[in-house]
Amino acid sequence: MIEADGETDPDQSDLDAILWRAWKTLEAPEGCRAEIIEGALEIQRIGRVRHGLIVNRLRDALPTSGSGDGFGAYQGLAVVHERSVWIPDLVIAPLELQPCADSEDFGVTASAVRLVAEVVSRGRRHQDRDRIRKRREYARAGIPMYVLIDDYDGQGAVTLFTGPRPDKADWEDIHRVPYGTEVTIPEGPAKGFVIGEAITGPKRG
Repeated sequence: MIEADGETDPDQSDLDAILWRAWKTLEAPEGCRAEIIEGALEIQRIGRVRHGLIVNRLRDALPTSGSGDGFGAYQGLAVVHERSVWIPDLVIAPLELQPCADSEDFGVTASAVRLVAEVVSRGRRHQDRDRIRKRREYARAGIPMYVLIDDYDGQGAVTLFTGPRPDKADWEDIHRVPYGTEVTIPEGPAKGFVIGEAITGPKRG
């Protein structure tokens, strides 16, 4: 716990402000990204080749950019909610980003985001981040949909989280399918989009 003046703990709002200032001035090493997740500043490497391949397949296949519905698929876009900031692997947000930028223009506000997607990386810390901590954070922010593509869940699985419950930091509906089974986006700008083997590849051996 960070202490103020070496004697007393600052309250949570002070800690959040300290982390926010640290994040704003931090220059993450090349090939890394920095996020504030559940009150902790985390730095992680950008995913391996397969990770990038899946993210690119997903971005290229999503029927949003240029479709005339006013939304696009983004990589490397910061999403800000209060004093948390995340950089999901993929974000669906308005094509006109400036009106929904946060007050300091570091990213877009979570309220403007319609879908976030994460591709799970190798290692327990990375898996816990996407499966547990970010799952809770995205629900707290009220983001309508979270897609989790996970090579390390059995032989691979896609989980679709919908119906966020900010008060519970959880989701009303959780739909998990193994690789090889298709899952369809039920609503929003990507409604009807199917995630299947063309995105994930076949079941992992």
